[in-house]
Amino acid sequence: MTVIATAGHVDHGKSSLVRALTGTDPDRWEEEKRRGMTIDLGFAATVLPSGAVASFIDVPGHIRFLRNMLAGVGAIDGCVLVVDAKEGWMPQTEEHFQILKLLGVACGVVALTKIDLIDEALENIRRSEIAEHTSGSFLANSEIIATSVTTQLGLDKLRSALDQLIARTTLVTSSLASSLASQRPRLWIDRAFTTKGAGTVVTGTLIDGSLQVGDELVVVRNQQKVRIREIQQHEQTVTKLDRSHRCALNLVGISHEEISRGDALVNVKQWKPTAMFDASLRIVPSLKHRVTRRGSYSVYIGAGEFSAKIRLIGVRELNADEQGCVRIAIDSSLALMPGDRYILRESGRQETIGGGEVLDIHPILRVSRAKPDRSLERLIAEHGWITVSDFELLTAQRLPAVVGEWLTSPALYDRLRKDLAMQLSKNPDGVEVSRLKTHEQAVVATLPEVIIEMGRARIKGANSISDHPYAGLFAHAGVTPPDTKTLDRNIVRQLVQRGLLVDVDGTVFHITAIETARLKVIEILNQNPNGFTVSQFREHLGITRKHAVPLLEALDSRGITKRLDDLRVGGARLAS
Repeated sequence: MTVIATAGHVDHGKSSLVRALTGTDPDRWEEEKRRGMTIDLGFAATVLPSGAVASFIDVPGHIRFLRNMLAGVGAIDGCVLVVDAKEGWMPQTEEHFQILKLLGVACGVVALTKIDLIDEALENIRRSEIAEHTSGSFLANSEIIATSVTTQLGLDKLRSALDQLIARTTLVTSSLASSLASQRPRLWIDRAFTTKGAGTVVTGTLIDGSLQVGDELVVVRNQQKVRIREIQQHEQTVTKLDRSHRCALNLVGISHEEISRGDALVNVKQWKPTAMFDASLRIVPSLKHRVTRRGSYSVYIGAGEFSAKIRLIGVRELNADEQGCVRIAIDSSLALMPGDRYILRESGRQETIGGGEVLDIHPILRVSRAKPDRSLERLIAEHGWITVSDFELLTAQRLPAVVGEWLTSPALYDRLRKDLAMQLSKNPDGVEVSRLKTHEQAVVATLPEVIIEMGRARIKGANSISDHPYAGLFAHAGVTPPDTKTLDRNIVRQLVQRGLLVDVDGTVFHITAIETARLKVIEILNQNPNGFTVSQFREHLGITRKHAVPLLEALDSRGITKRLDDLRVGGARLAS
């Protein structure tokens, strides 16, 4: 199914054209019917001659309802630009046209309506006028189809043109079918209501991924969990829905007051919501003033309107028909991905400023240093080291890891290998692995001739105090260590300094004894959730108080346990 939006000036016949093509009146409200003017989004569908289904979103043309128009065109595949043959190209025709261009709409048809009310000479003038306005745009080569809903003239020709439009958009959709984005469902909601016997129902366009009955999702704005009870597609119940389809979802777990237009439903594990992003910004050609960070702005993205603050990147101002980059901070978290399109309007002047595409959903550099684009290499370079999973959340792209679960640049990877090799060569006892950062641990494990034993990485064959028999003696003794009075204190001190032994006021344990005790504490707390005493700890380990007390003190100092009067409870690092 292809989602197609109407666009054009008020009273140019958008709704009448949709009604003639589909047999469905897209004006849903009594006020719309009474006034004869669309004020909110309308929806209808029809089967075209090829058998393809076109799903229409009919948008209002009056400037007072532009926010409703923007909610309808945020997730469309193509458009029908409607121009009244008598009135010609009008202000809202131009604004809607500029919005479609800024949103990156690639396919469209031009319908010249009410053709039965003019003569051939005026028709030719209108065609030239439309061709001039659409020159150089995605509609430059689109056929201008003369129509009349009164005489039915041109409607069959328009249906054929829509069939061709759908064929073009289907090729684009097919090329995205294997991408990571196609596996991450995201549905922008444009209506939320309740029906008797069903409960909460939302409608929207599924622009990414697929959905099926029983799926559990979250509302991004408030993290409310919901479950899909039923899916309807143009009043037909289905069990599964693929991307680029309109649908109605019956949701369990939320009331219709808790969800509204502009919200998005996603799989929470697959998205990283953001309230700040970097984007490209193209200023509309008709703007009469400069654009700076000063002003009151609104961003329209998906099906929603969001208050925003902007900071231009690299320049102090932009003027009509100029392009740059901008950092946008909004008042709500959104599930975004690079390539998403948005529209920027100035709230005070009530005018469209421009728009563009999202480049970076979680910028980490200050505005003064930022140089955003959609390059994967740029993002990796800015992060230095980033896990494959985090990279997927930020880009919707999957790359093979460089080492372990990490991505980085070749230069950084080579530099870290050399740095770690140098550290190991200077220290026969090696380095304590736990003191290395996670990506450093992944790299050190790949170095040639490096072995990792008892929590330390060192060059194989290097003479080390770690190989001293005392290390094995304490490791074998576990939680009942030998008395250090009979041992060489200098050797014991060196082993403590290397991190192999732990000294608690003269009682010395092997480092592995701490892990043994930690696991035992978990068992004890499962039986005694409110905490345990020294005696209970001693009995569970089968040791004396002489060893139990210093062992607990070692656990306390590491945050594994926490003392509350005579009891111990789990600490912040108990599970690690």
